[in-house]
Amino acid sequence: MVEPPILPYDPSPLWPLLEELDEWRLRLDYKGPLPRAWEGRLRRDLEVEAIAASTSMEGVPVTVEEVRRILAGERLPDVSETDRELVQGYREAMRFVLRRADDPHFRWNRELIVGLHDRILAGNFGAGAGKLRTRNLYVVNSATGERVFLPPPPEHVPELVDTSCAYLEQATAHPALLAAWVHVTTAAIHPFLDGNGRTARVLASLTMFRGGFKRKEFTSLEEWWGRHRAEYYAAFRCLGDEFEPKTDVTPFVEAHVRAQLSQVRALDLRERMERRIWTVLESLIAEARLPERTANAVWDAFWGREVTAGYYQPLADVSAATATNDLRAATAAGLLTAQGERRGRRYYAGRTLYERVGRAIAIDASGPAEAARSTIVAELTNRTIRLGQRE
Repeated sequence: MVEPPILPYDPSPLWPLLEELDEWRLRLDYKGPLPRAWEGRLRRDLEVEAIAASTSMEGVPVTVEEVRRILAGERLPDVSETDRELVQGYREAMRFVLRRADDPHFRWNRELIVGLHDRILAGNFGAGAGKLRTRNLYVVNSATGERVFLPPPPEHVPELVDTSCAYLEQATAHPALLAAWVHVTTAAIHPFLDGNGRTARVLASLTMFRGGFKRKEFTSLEEWWGRHRAEYYAAFRCLGDEFEPKTDVTPFVEAHVRAQLSQVRALDLRERMERRIWTVLESLIAEARLPERTANAVWDAFWGREVTAGYYQPLADVSAATATNDLRAATAAGLLTAQGERRGRRYYAGRTLYERVGRAIAIDASGPAEAARSTIVAELTNRTIRLGQRE
């Protein structure tokens, strides 16, 4: 293994974890492609959650539900135009690296990272989008205002970025090790005035994808970190108070690899459980002789989300009139219920939706909607765990 020129780490304690990651990749790849409609829905949901987690960690005040609606094309009155653009910019950055990752002429270089950063900040020139910083700065604890880390001076940043890219071009270490290393190294160098955390997390996903870990279970670690922020920020403590090229970052690398494993286990369980619900919803839609695309609306309603014609239209890729007709038909079939009039109309889970899903999987899901949904999810999760133990 080629040693990194800065921020070294010891991989030897991590071999068992890396072997388990490799086993997961083989197992999930062997599972083969998922049903197309379900794969598309799963991809969108994970994308929304990853974007919401990573942007909110950097102080962008958006919820998962707001991100879901922004990415569906809605303009929300409670979300500023700047924050909406940052959400869209982060999605474009994620999609940019996935497009670049498979390019046979791919190269790690400074321009790749600068171009990625420009997308993350939605081209905001005033915020320094696509430009390496030219002044000193401190990393500050957002909760206390305390200065916690001093990155290298700006005159060292270009060389440090180039050194990091040169190492990634020749490195032969396991992708999970490289993902962790590029994450902590980018955060330590802090090459930009803003958006460094987001850039580091996207680069980590790119590294996993480049290394053959292409499924969403391996490239949506932002969502895991968003739910474990204390552990995330604690992992950076190994950097000390200021940038030192020879600092050992083994603690961060280990925390990152363990997070990768925890995420893949959790997402595999979730995917198997949720796919069962999706399959049942598709069956109910087929029985009602509704278009298959209607599953997108009923799926969101099942999870307690409100659905509008404007939100559903891009999901189903239909005209406004067809979107309205689909939702009305699902309401007539009892799968949805409508509230409000005309443009203000919102759709929610139908009065009997949970009972019908429960009957399909032999679960008593009567009672209030939230309790019924919790019963279904808990029972299917337990069944999935028991099935996994027998495999």
